[in-house]
Amino acid sequence: MVATISLMVVMGFMMLGEWVSTRSRAYVPSVFITALLFLVGFWTIVPKNIVPAASFGTAFIQITQAVLLVHMGTLMDLKLLLKQWRAVVIALSGVVGTVVLTMGIGRLLFDWHTIVASVPPLTGGLVAAFLMTAGLKAQHITALVAFPVAMFVMHSMLGYPLTAWMLKRESRRLLQVRHVDVTVATADSATSATVQTTAQLPVCPLPTVPAKVKSVQPQLRHWQLPAAYDTSAFMLFKVAAVTGLAEWTAQLAHGTINQYIICLVFGVIAHQLGFLEDAVLEKAGVFHWLMYGLLAYIFANLNIVKISMLSGILIPIVTLIVLGVLGMWIASSLLARPLGFSREMAFASALTALFGFPADYIVTHEVTEIMGSTAEEKQYLLDQMLPKMLVGGFATVSVASVIIASIFLKIL
Repeated sequence: MVATISLMVVMGFMMLGEWVSTRSRAYVPSVFITALLFLVGFWTIVPKNIVPAASFGTAFIQITQAVLLVHMGTLMDLKLLLKQWRAVVIALSGVVGTVVLTMGIGRLLFDWHTIVASVPPLTGGLVAAFLMTAGLKAQHITALVAFPVAMFVMHSMLGYPLTAWMLKRESRRLLQVRHVDVTVATADSATSATVQTTAQLPVCPLPTVPAKVKSVQPQLRHWQLPAAYDTSAFMLFKVAAVTGLAEWTAQLAHGTINQYIICLVFGVIAHQLGFLEDAVLEKAGVFHWLMYGLLAYIFANLNIVKISMLSGILIPIVTLIVLGVLGMWIASSLLARPLGFSREMAFASALTALFGFPADYIVTHEVTEIMGSTAEEKQYLLDQMLPKMLVGGFATVSVASVIIASIFLKIL
């Protein structure tokens, strides 16, 4: 019964987050509300072990994150992914801007150890926060252990809504561009066909990447079994096989390339070859369960944060967050136009350093669901924004954050 009640509470927090996001038209992202509910719950009556009690323990997560990233690969086209080097440059420039401003101005306001313990989570979210926490504990610097986790909690409260706002502004811009292009295409078709009225013409949406992928898929059906055998179990077997191959490759590379990046790339390749279907885990019926479990596991780490911990370090944390986000905005804005990004999209890509996957995926999906009025518009927005957000998040959280945290631990 304890497991059932734990699951009910965890899913209740997820549910309330989604409801608030829907009600606010994604101005308040669900991950922000859910994180806040977990935080307040841990401060009051919610048991510290509620997430593993609800079945989302370490073994579950060891499988989930890698499998989900393979699934993400089935949502993107390989050519599109390779074209996202601009998003990587902008995201990394945001990290540089954060470090420069916080280490420059911040050094004039606070002591050296406070800055060194607090800055890495600003450049890599949860990953950097717990790398710093573990490193501080190992060096017996217990007075600073609270700073990395507190920084993660506080900047998430700013990062989620700010990212959603930037993506909504970008969505409006993209939809305006799309509507103009569709109107022009329709007018050109009417002229060439000498049609007296354009009202008789169907409005054709702009081609999107998934549409191109689907046009290739029928030629690769030799990978697929007859429908009677193409069951959820078979889909999960294929995903597990691709994930295992990706993890084995990562071991051969001895950590040179982050294993989760390899999982994403292998998912893209398997999808391009026709071995994995579009959105394979959704078709298998397990995607949302895995995503909720991963989120719950991440939020479970908030159980070490105490009210006294936050109140005692609030001023330096908030000041460094403002400086860090300002540095992201300045750096991303400078590179936006030269690299063909709008300022909103560039800033959103840089902000992925605050949280990374899966929050970047969830916030982007929530915004597209709210901003798109038709299925075609939602898919169009997703195609334009999701690859940039995912790749930007991987560059910062999965790669840059690990490097920065290791360097900062050495200079404590």
